[in-house]
Amino acid sequence: MTITVDINVLLDVFQTREPHYPASAAVVGMVTAGKVAGVFPAHGLTTLYYLARKHASKPDAEAAMDRVLAAFQLGNLDRNAWQEARGLPMADFEDAAVAMVAKTSASSLIITRNTQDFANSPVPAISPADFLSQMPA
Repeated sequence: MTITVDINVLLDVFQTREPHYPASAAVVGMVTAGKVAGVFPAHGLTTLYYLARKHASKPDAEAAMDRVLAAFQLGNLDRNAWQEARGLPMADFEDAAVAMVAKTSASSLIITRNTQDFANSPVPAISPADFLSQMPA
């Protein structure tokens, strides 16, 4: 199974954001362990680095990047996919771009804490906790 992981899930892990940390960390752990294939939108790398650096130190931010680059496939969009993202009936363009990354990478699900923002996504969204509850033991 391939999943696209939204930036808020990774931020939960890198910033130890409670009460979201345990479920988000378990999802990232599944990707790291190879139990699921994880895709992270390439356009989010700079934002992830910036926020990790702001929250912690430069070495911590660099370590976060190394973890993402080692565990996740990067989802890039071409011109046509960006155009399609613009046309999606979604309120936030960044969420539309994540939805298109999920679509172009053939992800089964988008893992995010903002599932309501993906109501019109071509790929269904689910929270980390709900995803974990649906996975076989």
